[in-house]
Amino acid sequence: MPSGEAFTDGQQREITRAVTTASAETGLHFSIFVGNPEGSPRDYAERLHAALGRKAAQAVLVLVAPGGRHLEVVTGPEASRRIPDRACALAGLSMRAAFAGGDLCGGIVTGVRMLAETAGARAIAGGGAHGGSAHAALGSRH
Repeated sequence: MPSGEAFTDGQQREITRAVTTASAETGLHFSIFVGNPEGSPRDYAERLHAALGRKAAQAVLVLVAPGGRHLEVVTGPEASRRIPDRACALAGLSMRAAFAGGDLCGGIVTGVRMLAETAGARAIAGGGAHGGSAHAALGSRH
């Protein structure tokens, strides 16, 4: 793996697949950021979440800062109705355990799956389904 790259191509595909599947199955917008936050990790995660604009209400943003050993999960109001804080904390514990064992990719994938399982199947509105969307920013920020 080239210097400064957090993931192999295969790992990036695995994370992207987990995020895309979670978004499609739940109708929520899942977004992952891996890198060094600018300033406070929580504040940065909240700014990233807010930058999602209209998607923010139904978004789940996971920020992972491996260098600083920070993990933040931010949910919008619609997402938080389906994924309570306790479920976010449990997914966070699972991710941290994997990270401690050296499995950054596996921790992210497992955490996203846990959050999606908690959210459940996507909502049906007006006879059609809400479409979820996904985004994973997996590059390094130094």
